[in-house]
Amino acid sequence: MMVSALIERELAESLPIRNGVFVAVVGPSGAGKDTVIGYAKQHFAGETRLEFVRRVITRPSDTASEDHDTLADAAFAEAEADGAFSLCWDAHGLRYGLPADVDWAVANGHVAVANVSRAVIPALRERYANLAVVEITAAPEILAERLAARGRESRGEVLARLARSTSVKLTGPDVTSIDNSGDKEIAGERFAEVLRKAMAFSDLSDMI
Repeated sequence: MMVSALIERELAESLPIRNGVFVAVVGPSGAGKDTVIGYAKQHFAGETRLEFVRRVITRPSDTASEDHDTLADAAFAEAEADGAFSLCWDAHGLRYGLPADVDWAVANGHVAVANVSRAVIPALRERYANLAVVEITAAPEILAERLAARGRESRGEVLARLARSTSVKLTGPDVTSIDNSGDKEIAGERFAEVLRKAMAFSDLSDMI
């Protein structure tokens, strides 16, 4: 469900958005962000307080990438101008957007979970009063192995990605780092605990 442009504008005028929690999942390519999010989706199946955000990307969907909605560049720009997104960013030659109804979910006390770029964390901190940043990491050799297995990039491109991943450091009391170098269940359970705390916080917010 997409909120109307009028509701979107009303929410934007009352920033930061409160009541719920936005959980921003970040980390380098190959760290396994989608795997950890997928684990949580199965673990919390049927949990109505959790909203796993489906991103809109200017890239065709395929079995090798996350399940997302696709828009051509022109259609994405038009949707952005119409207020269809709560947040947009550019990365790796593509455009990414989070649907506007994410704002509605957080304003109504839900926990919204989304895979985002580390570059938009400052914007998220301004937009949402309650932000939890979860940084999924992995050992450099694991990242290199996973990226090579995808077969999407040359060795030089893989090395460039790895260099970029070590150049950005996230700090702050709202940041939780989870190492996903081993079994996905280990990282998945740590992520699940973050989501439990976010839901508990939202429940308390509803009582205030």
